[in-house]
Amino acid sequence: MTDTATELVSVVVEREMPFAPQKVWRALTEPHLIGEWLMKNDFKPVMGHRFDLTADWGTVNCQVRTLEPNKTLSYTWAVFGHETVVTWTLSPAGTGTLLRMEQFGFRPNHQAYHGAKAGWPRFFTALEQVLARIDGGL
Repeated sequence: MTDTATELVSVVVEREMPFAPQKVWRALTEPHLIGEWLMKNDFKPVMGHRFDLTADWGTVNCQVRTLEPNKTLSYTWAVFGHETVVTWTLSPAGTGTLLRMEQFGFRPNHQAYHGAKAGWPRFFTALEQVLARIDGGL
């Protein structure tokens, strides 16, 4: 018998966006753009780079774990003594991109899990708004 209270779960958000993977990648990896839809940061698209995401409520400590330009990005996400992993996957879809975000490592009854379930859809909406106005045509 499995103890479901100790099983780790994910928050997953997927959206098809009318933007090329290269343009979506820019918004996921350029610090000034990340700051517009997610949080202030000192991100660098470099394997192993440690960076912080900063909001008025506190700081998220992160480290780049996977980096495959225009395809996959993952990083740790540690806040309030709890660490998860955020993985972004970009797949071409028609004339746009299917963007999938999975944040793994939550306990189902943990407050952070419920916060992520509510927060990521809002971040996706803000990301789409940034993508719609940035130039580059990509």
